[in-house]
Amino acid sequence: MKVIICGAGQVGWQIAKQLSSEKNDVTVVDNNPALVRRATDTLDVQGIEGFASYPDVLDKAGARDADMIIAATYSDEVNMVTCQVAHSVFNVRRKIARLRSQSYLTAIYSDLYRRDHLPIDVVISPEKEVAEAALRRLAAPAAFDTQAFLDGRVQLMGILLEEDCPVLNTSLRQLSDLFSTLRAIVVGVRRDGRLFAPEAGDQLFARDEIYVFAHSDDITRTLEIFGKTNAKQDRVVILGGGNVGLAVAQALETRTERVRAKVIEKNRKVAEKAADALERTIVLNGDALDQELLAEAGITRADAVLCVTDDDKVNMLAAVRAKQRGAKMAICLVNDPTLVPILNALDIDAYINPRATTVSSILRHIRHGRVRNVYSVGDGEAEVIEAQVLSTSPISGKSIRDIDFPEGVLVGAIMKGGRYVKPNGDTRIDEGDVVTIFSLADDVPEVERLLQVSIDYF
Repeated sequence: MKVIICGAGQVGWQIAKQLSSEKNDVTVVDNNPALVRRATDTLDVQGIEGFASYPDVLDKAGARDADMIIAATYSDEVNMVTCQVAHSVFNVRRKIARLRSQSYLTAIYSDLYRRDHLPIDVVISPEKEVAEAALRRLAAPAAFDTQAFLDGRVQLMGILLEEDCPVLNTSLRQLSDLFSTLRAIVVGVRRDGRLFAPEAGDQLFARDEIYVFAHSDDITRTLEIFGKTNAKQDRVVILGGGNVGLAVAQALETRTERVRAKVIEKNRKVAEKAADALERTIVLNGDALDQELLAEAGITRADAVLCVTDDDKVNMLAAVRAKQRGAKMAICLVNDPTLVPILNALDIDAYINPRATTVSSILRHIRHGRVRNVYSVGDGEAEVIEAQVLSTSPISGKSIRDIDFPEGVLVGAIMKGGRYVKPNGDTRIDEGDVVTIFSLADDVPEVERLLQVSIDYF
């Protein structure tokens, strides 16, 4: 597949990394020569310097025979014009644009993106994705990462195992025997910075970060087995009243159970806009690091503090200060992946990586086969792929133990005719089943091959 990626920032670079590693023909376009050089020096991609919306630049990038264009520059307008030029001049078949401004995303204006208007096939909103990720973290405070699959029937949870975890030094085979009725499977373990797909004989140790697929009805029990409890989030303080903070506060206001939320925003105009948009939420204008303001927001009694300003370091410092003042849980937005390893040392409970959430959204729309959902784990270390099995798929009609999955791949959950099935080696995968598969990044191409629709299907 020939893909042009416009914008070589964090998201563009990560998408280029994913696609080039899967032997796609990738060209990166950016008007910043340093970013283009970084992409060509570190990845197996071609680079073009110039403005992505210029027809001659797209022509030079190979738009005439490109299968897809992904417009992920920092400008909404450049991304929109790039898709228009790609469609009108070069007839590029698939166009994906990242748009930030909420005005472009309002549902009543969705006709704007029809082929005869502004031809964008898929619109990705980073702020919307990040807000949804924040709400998922708040809903499962004991997990550092969480994502729903199979229409909400199953949750992928990232859990840090503490010293008091009751099942330390227990093999996964023993866990299955001890809790035979538990609808949960450990599909990934990160130990000493390395992520791997465990085998049945592998044990779990303190400080392991595990990824578990659990049926939504068994989440509380799963967390308890791994030494965690899911406390209610009645009082939430949101630091940052921009698009993300505002979206989270608005979502909390719509919940049936009452959540007392307060927002702190430094920029007066942004704070006033948030106050106008919210009905029950108190908005305070001031610095998120101001101790008196934090006290006024009730940080000492907060069940959770969500730090989503546009400054990573402010988010991290504010999270540390909030925990020191008594907040039970701290979640912070971190754009720079090099800062993630120090979060545990700072006693920050969970983080949101905007790049990972946006990359997941884009991958969802470019994976082969009948893919319904994709989630990028960690810093692109692995993917969870949810896909429907078709009759032409190589795995259709086979038991899991008879499928030649790579070592870094595990099946986490299956839905048969709308019914959840906990997979084991004897489970047969049939046409129409929806499977969720955990795969290390290097093994994704093989998973795609196993899910791929053959040409005679069409």
